[in-house]
Amino acid sequence: MSHGFLDAIMALVATPAAQAAQAGPAASQPLAGTANVWQLVLSSGQVVQLVLVLLVLFSLVTWGIIISKYLAIRQARRQNRRFASLFWLASSLEQAQDAVKALAASPLAAVFHLGYAELARIARLRAAGLLQGVSQPGLMENLRRALSQGQAAERTRLARTVTFLATCANTAPFIGLFGTVWGIMDAFRAIGAAGSANLATVAPGIAEALITTATGLFAAIPAAVFYNYFNRRLQVLDAGMESFRRHFLNLVELSQQGGVIPGPRAVAPDQLRPEA
Repeated sequence: MSHGFLDAIMALVATPAAQAAQAGPAASQPLAGTANVWQLVLSSGQVVQLVLVLLVLFSLVTWGIIISKYLAIRQARRQNRRFASLFWLASSLEQAQDAVKALAASPLAAVFHLGYAELARIARLRAAGLLQGVSQPGLMENLRRALSQGQAAERTRLARTVTFLATCANTAPFIGLFGTVWGIMDAFRAIGAAGSANLATVAPGIAEALITTATGLFAAIPAAVFYNYFNRRLQVLDAGMESFRRHFLNLVELSQQGGVIPGPRAVAPDQLRPEA
């Protein structure tokens, strides 16, 4: 009786230990799975590895562009706000020119500098008597052209490298798909060489092939998301430059009535007039 009771106790104690011993290998399988992914990459063919390297480079360049362009656009927006507060509080264009010299990252400041330089050139030519017979509309057209060139130059500068995001978003999935197709071809060749089509023969090759598809999507998805984001931000900045260009032209055209260009503060629109 006592021996049966002791045997039962020993069986109860041994059962959890056996279960823990069986659970040990299962618990380590996630780590083994991660290691198996790297093993698949290292054991894949040269073409698949080349595709993976290319996609990783695409991803690194994409994230570099995303970070740098996000910082550049944020700084441009911040300095545009600073430019508006300084320009529309200035009592003259000369004062505005001195106040906004330090805003090198502001697209509005760059457009204004070109417009101011064109006005200064016209004033020098007029003082030298070289503009006799030149109509005021012709001078305004020169100023309008200078402002448009400045706007186009800033638009190009801000949009530089953003097109690579669109290229990556459109091509990375197809590059990954090419690697997948090539990996599947290698898998079928291995099946033919082995002379059997069981799961152990097919699975490694298919897994190697699918890694390139996943890597292609990993590179393409952020590129597509941030391309649309930056494109919208650039449209807003371009609209701000267009609005400022029109206001600046209106400011200069007012000088035709009084002969002197009024200060920005005197003619600032209500929605653009900052608090002093």
